[in-house]
Amino acid sequence: MSRRKLAEKPEASSYHVLHKLPPGDSPYVRAKHVQLVDKDPDAAIVLFWTAINAGDKVDSALKDMAIVMKQQDRAEEAIEAIKSFRNRCSKQAQESLDNVLIDLYKKCGRVEEQIELLKQKLRMIYQGEAFNGKPTKTARSHGRKFQVTIKQETSRILGNLGWAYMQQGNYVAAEVVYHKAQAIDPDANKACNLCTCLIKQTRYTEAQAVLDQVFQGKLLGSDEPKARNRAEELLKELEQCQSTVFMPSNSLGLKIEDAFLEGLDQLMNQWTPSRSRRLPIFEEISPFRDQLAC
Repeated sequence: MSRRKLAEKPEASSYHVLHKLPPGDSPYVRAKHVQLVDKDPDAAIVLFWTAINAGDKVDSALKDMAIVMKQQDRAEEAIEAIKSFRNRCSKQAQESLDNVLIDLYKKCGRVEEQIELLKQKLRMIYQGEAFNGKPTKTARSHGRKFQVTIKQETSRILGNLGWAYMQQGNYVAAEVVYHKAQAIDPDANKACNLCTCLIKQTRYTEAQAVLDQVFQGKLLGSDEPKARNRAEELLKELEQCQSTVFMPSNSLGLKIEDAFLEGLDQLMNQWTPSRSRRLPIFEEISPFRDQLAC
């Protein structure tokens, strides 16, 4: 009997590896099997609920269920599920759940809540609470693991915050944030977004200078087709704007009424109980522009 079990182990192990399933036969494992092998998302959601109620790998079950719900256009339900059950999850899982929640807010068009959560994450980074106090974290993308630094995470969050402000039509606030992000970890995608903010404020010379960095290949991702195509589109838009007689209007909705942005550098000093806890990355961020509106 023992020999038979030993013979079955490699086969079972190969099956789990092939389908990227955790080993065992717990409620969470059954939910993953239905999600990944049977490809039945609705049944998987039910089984993830079962795993959560059974206390089986609650961290993973709640996150996975929310992701499946999002894929099924049930993002509002996923938001409520995370809010209701995240108190059952470990402290280590909270940051990951916040990331899922931000994506859900984005999908639902709940921009204000998205902005507030992104600000909260920036506060956590500044206070040394991000990545559970570690300088890097392990992330996954397309099945591959890689290390993310605090510097990269800060720039990513600022980029997301800038995008959220753009969705509100608040291009002045978005510009401020994108300048911060580019000062930390510049790339072509954020440069294109910054260019859009400047075009919306009719600051064409500055917008051209930002685009030149992309075309000259000075930024990460400048050689990627998607970034290059977007830069070409922005260049056409910029040329069209420059050739059009334009009278500035107060109806653009440009505003910088966010106290978080107006006094971010000052607030950072207040957030940190002791300067010794201040992360080096924030020493690299240049002060905000003095002129925040045009």
